[in-house]
Amino acid sequence: QVHLVESGGGLVQTGGSLTLSCAATGHTFRSNAIAWLRQAPGKERDFVAAISYSGRNTVYGDSVKGRFTITRDNAKNTVYLQMNSLKPEDTAVYYCAGNRQGIMTPPRYEYDSWGQGTQVTVSS
Repeated sequence: QVHLVESGGGLVQTGGSLTLSCAATGHTFRSNAIAWLRQAPGKERDFVAAISYSGRNTVYGDSVKGRFTITRDNAKNTVYLQMNSLKPEDTAVYYCAGNRQGIMTPPRYEYDSWGQGTQVTVSS
């Protein structure tokens, strides 16, 4: 089993930057595709980004393309989300999730493992 823990959330002003981390424990982390998703109160879950097990392939949601960058360091069992040019619309709880089959964007967000989430708030 893989357990995921997010960290790095906080309060930032519009236009600022923030880096989130997703730390994993378990024996199968390096074979997992890892994704970042977010959800704001009263809104549906939104796909942010995903990265392949090798780190060579990435995919981004339309709303964050050009602003966010996902990377991973398998030696540290950690995936990162670098967020730049933040906007109030980015305010949400951010979750990392894993798929042991290496599927980066499974239908209906059917990932095998989920973190507990970390709050990101962007103020004006």
